[in-house]
Amino acid sequence: MTPAQQTSNTDNPTEPHMATALELIAQVQGDAPALICGDVTQSWRAYENRAARICQALWDAGLTTDSKAGLYLHNGNEYLEAQFGIFKARACPINVNYRYVEDELVYLLNNADCEALFYQAAYADRVNNIRDRLPNITLYVCVDDASGKPNPGDISFEQLINSHPPAAAVERCGDDLYMLYTGGTTGMPKGVMYSQRQTTLSLMAGWTLLGGLEAPPTEMAEAASLSAARYQSGMQTRSLVTCPLMHGTGMWVGAMIPQLMGGVVITSPADGFDPGGLWRIAQDQKATFMVIVGDAFAKPLLDALDTQLASGSPYDLSHLQAMMSSGVMWSSEVKQGLLRHHPMALVDAMGSSEGSMGSSVTTRESAPQTAKFELGNDVKVFTEDDEEVVAGSGTMGMIGTPGNVPLGYYKDPEKSAVTFREINGVRYSFPGDYATIEADGSITLLGRGSKCINTAGEKVFPEEVEEAVKRNDCITDCLVVGLPDERFGQRIVAVASREAGANISETQLIDATRAHLAGYKLPRQVVFTDTVQRAPNGKADYKWAEQTAKRLAL
Repeated sequence: MTPAQQTSNTDNPTEPHMATALELIAQVQGDAPALICGDVTQSWRAYENRAARICQALWDAGLTTDSKAGLYLHNGNEYLEAQFGIFKARACPINVNYRYVEDELVYLLNNADCEALFYQAAYADRVNNIRDRLPNITLYVCVDDASGKPNPGDISFEQLINSHPPAAAVERCGDDLYMLYTGGTTGMPKGVMYSQRQTTLSLMAGWTLLGGLEAPPTEMAEAASLSAARYQSGMQTRSLVTCPLMHGTGMWVGAMIPQLMGGVVITSPADGFDPGGLWRIAQDQKATFMVIVGDAFAKPLLDALDTQLASGSPYDLSHLQAMMSSGVMWSSEVKQGLLRHHPMALVDAMGSSEGSMGSSVTTRESAPQTAKFELGNDVKVFTEDDEEVVAGSGTMGMIGTPGNVPLGYYKDPEKSAVTFREINGVRYSFPGDYATIEADGSITLLGRGSKCINTAGEKVFPEEVEEAVKRNDCITDCLVVGLPDERFGQRIVAVASREAGANISETQLIDATRAHLAGYKLPRQVVFTDTVQRAPNGKADYKWAEQTAKRLAL
């Protein structure tokens, strides 16, 4: 008997669970492609078989229900195979930011109680340096790459698969734990906890976005049947993930939603962000769906399209039906630039690991303004006194999202109580995003309260200033921070990068921005850098921006 069966009580094999859903899809469309990275394509049958072997290896290493296994990996087929294997074992995958250095890794892996670690060979030395500080980890698995091989005593990914038989499917419980670690640009990362049931059913909602259904399936067998029908009719979703799988946007939107529709997940084998290379993959693999993270990804992608068009041989994007971004502002100007090249739906989702708040869809016929979204069902905006904000009042409040509210933060009841709380009998998630509600019911996102700048008693959200600065054609990217000021408490400083050949000055940029912002929101200073540093998922690195502003501002 397996460890998972031994700990099973009221399990139902048809309960919503990612492993069960993917197994059923593999049964009905085994020959369909499931994973593509470079020259390697795995069918759904091979995907399931390799994951089953990983599952058995985890059981043999002593992992059981809700045990944690870290994924310290780049994008690639191995990331999703390992995660599927962890799900099969009824264990919990832990996403690990591959930019973390030793102390950050030790904190995360110990905070998550990891018992196994899948790591990229590029980080073998770093893993070897900290293994004596990771007492809970008993299994180290290395994904080989051109940079190296496993540390002595560790096992390679392919060797692990080849040396274990495929585990038999077991009954699973919808209460099995799933986590996504978030944060790290401010404070320490936190594990956002969900049940497998709520995760799977929530991500099934992708059927309404990509599958044309009015309501998503709720039964795993129904989803598998619908998936097979889509594949047989030539409508399989082909999702190109341009952002890291280690973050929620890449994993949830780029991988898990398409997989729950029987789709194929396409990743790039190249390290780093190569816009031209990604368009070539989209063209060659006939991608129908692309996942990005705001302007940090969209602007370079647009530049690559412009360059290729100017060369006289534009990319063939005829199969591309939609692009989706989440978590970072995606400006209307960049969206319109993309639509000039190809008609498609551009879906801009407003949300975080803690909850989904709303979305906007831009097409050639419809163009919402930057940072304006339609509220999700029952999403509300509350004042600091937990009073609901009235539409059109101009009152600023914090966004609260009901439905699919996380169970809490792992091992952090105090932060859980602040972020996930009940108002008038309804439990909401409050990740910290502030907004106003317009008279038409749409929402204008202002930004995170934790980054709000207080200057002369006025609250200014960095994101609003950043978007105004980036509207200038001479500016590539921008982050905004508040620095101490004797007169105003804080002064607004923009850290910006210029387009190649642009020579706009600080004064000229501030003057040009006046057309888009009230005077008190304007940067008091602008410092220029060659590049604006962001996290691999495109999100702002405000710690770096503040350090740079302090160093360069007079």
